[in-house]
Amino acid sequence: MRLLLIDTCGAEASLALADTRLTETLVGLFRMPGRTASERLVAKLREALSEAGWKLHDLAAVAVVTGPGSFTGVRVGLSVAKGLVEAGRVPLIALSRLAVLAASAGENRHRVCALLDAGRGEFFCGEFVCTKSEGSSAVGEALLSRADAVAAGSNAEVTVACEDAVVIALSDTIAVRKIAEPTAADALPLALKRLARVSFDDPLTLDANYLRRTDAEIFAKPAARRG
Repeated sequence: MRLLLIDTCGAEASLALADTRLTETLVGLFRMPGRTASERLVAKLREALSEAGWKLHDLAAVAVVTGPGSFTGVRVGLSVAKGLVEAGRVPLIALSRLAVLAASAGENRHRVCALLDAGRGEFFCGEFVCTKSEGSSAVGEALLSRADAVAAGSNAEVTVACEDAVVIALSDTIAVRKIAEPTAADALPLALKRLARVSFDDPLTLDANYLRRTDAEIFAKPAARRG
């Protein structure tokens, strides 16, 4: 079975192609340096499919990392993924960036706390139980203050982050292991688990995993009451 995976949530966007019928499941990884996904994702996607000789209808599913992360990046990846599944009439798999981060830590039978920088002194936090057989099973995800992030990390067996800002902010209080920022390829094990369970998402109702309101929502003026 062939899969397309998309991750535009972080500092570097990427997409990957995988084929479960091959000995080397990962067919290719294509990176877009910097925050260029909005301009380059569709062109890079066409290039990747052309190089592999694949068509949209060849895909068993499209998997997309839906955040948390950059609002613009998350929206770009999710919008493209929704367009592809509609055009190709293929299933959609949505994955949490925190779950991918926790799974890529390579821990087995451990409670893992995955942290991402949310700005404004806050952190995106996901707590997972990671096993080789099941991947990362979510305990919960939330937007936390520094104090709450420290508490969450203290309760975990392993705490991981992929951003220097998180390590610098918290390593004087808890042990934070720095790992590489996940790519679309790192989402493959979780996507394969979902595919095996025939667990798909509805593109019509699926929303981004922001874990926080946008600035427009935060600073919006309340509507005047009509008397």
